[in-house]
Amino acid sequence: MTPYDVVIVGAGTAGSIIARRLADAGRRTLIVEAGGDNRREEIQDVGRLNQLWHSDTDWDFFTVPQEHAAGRRLHLPRGRVLGGSHSLNAAIWVRGNSADFDGWEVPGWTWADVEPIYRRIEQWHGPASEGRGTDGPLPIEENQPMHPVQEAIIAAAEAEGLPRNPDYNGATQDGVSREQVTIADGDRVTTWDAYARPAVEAGRLEVRTGVRVVRVVFDGEVARGIELDDGTVIAADEVVLTAGALGSPELLLRSGVGPAAQLEALGIPVVADLPVGENLHDHYLVPVIFDTQREVEAPAPHRSVTQSHWFWRSTPDLPVPDTQPICFSVPMLAEGMDPIPWGFSLMAGIVSTRSRGRLTLASSDPADGLLIDPAVFADERDMGSMVASVQQCRRVGVQAPLADEWGAREVHPGPSVSGEELEQYIREQVITYHHQVGTCRMGAGADAVVDPTLRVRGLRGLTVADASVMPTITTGNTNAPTAVIGEKAAEFLLGATG
Repeated sequence: MTPYDVVIVGAGTAGSIIARRLADAGRRTLIVEAGGDNRREEIQDVGRLNQLWHSDTDWDFFTVPQEHAAGRRLHLPRGRVLGGSHSLNAAIWVRGNSADFDGWEVPGWTWADVEPIYRRIEQWHGPASEGRGTDGPLPIEENQPMHPVQEAIIAAAEAEGLPRNPDYNGATQDGVSREQVTIADGDRVTTWDAYARPAVEAGRLEVRTGVRVVRVVFDGEVARGIELDDGTVIAADEVVLTAGALGSPELLLRSGVGPAAQLEALGIPVVADLPVGENLHDHYLVPVIFDTQREVEAPAPHRSVTQSHWFWRSTPDLPVPDTQPICFSVPMLAEGMDPIPWGFSLMAGIVSTRSRGRLTLASSDPADGLLIDPAVFADERDMGSMVASVQQCRRVGVQAPLADEWGAREVHPGPSVSGEELEQYIREQVITYHHQVGTCRMGAGADAVVDPTLRVRGLRGLTVADASVMPTITTGNTNAPTAVIGEKAAEFLLGATG
């Protein structure tokens, strides 16, 4: 008899949900996390998220130099803490578009399959809606009280012609909205807080923090447990990787699961020849910054600096919105930009990314880390969408609710910047939207790493369940779809083990 029925690597969004569901079903479950507790003021106050970047709670990943992004290395913050990246993000809840899931063309993952799961997860505190869940573990509410400049941004977007959408997680996604967030009584609520922590406190679930996993241990084609960086092996009947779209593929590669030629070149024995690390893609943002003639007060403690966003199609023939600008009550100045006394930012954003990159090991030594190449703007259609989003943000910023009432004036990139100069600004300022996906793609073909039940193809006892399994990125923030992946994975695991 092994010590555990299931060991889960990573206490983030999906891992926390799986752990709770398995523990409730009586499975002997251990969840291991490299970081520590998330009950820290700078985490609970979602307005302080930028203070977490480059801290001990951030894996602090960087891309390789990006050819189409001015040769820059983009910072990719990822949570190294209970709650994972849900403890570092802006807590925004976006289900995605129904066409996203239908477009995956994976059995069991259509919108009709996942929509009831969203309702199971949600504890919606907004206006009554037939399509929203109200009895789930995870509290979700509109991000309010609204900062006055945020209300002006919404009014300006309407003046520009965007429809006001009272619930972008309802029947229609398009339009400008208040963000919906996983916050309760002013504090961030992650799936760790809502699902896993109560099971740990009740004694049904075991957690170990400060644990660094280096590889999955195999006996032939069967996963038997995990090896820690001190050489300790933890045995289990099932291993579940929920370390994220960067962490899970790294563990697979270090375990001998990945492209055979790459592994052989590094001297890593091949367990399974699979396209691990391919299909890497992300969402991206570019700041459009305005100063004001009136003081824009800093957001109150425990109130996010971003409270509104909109979904928009840069061309009307698109099946889903390709842009999602996100609006900040502060000027999001990049390094080298002169300070301004007061201002706000409309962060142009693309959410139907076409560019595809890859992730590989830098060497066989875990200390050398990863070579992460998302190939930002490698597909010129992404630049076209981003230019359209920047131009729209510029138009919104000069509408009367902002220009007349706040004296808003575009500072960056500046109203005279256009054409190639604007594209160069975009390449120099683009940043991640923190939504990497795709590196352990789900499906049935040769390009898939996991099957539709999230089992690693050709192996036994090994599941991957996080944003890495998404065949294509969803339209909007990826935390909510990752929660669905966690719920689905738990169903598969319980079905497989009785």
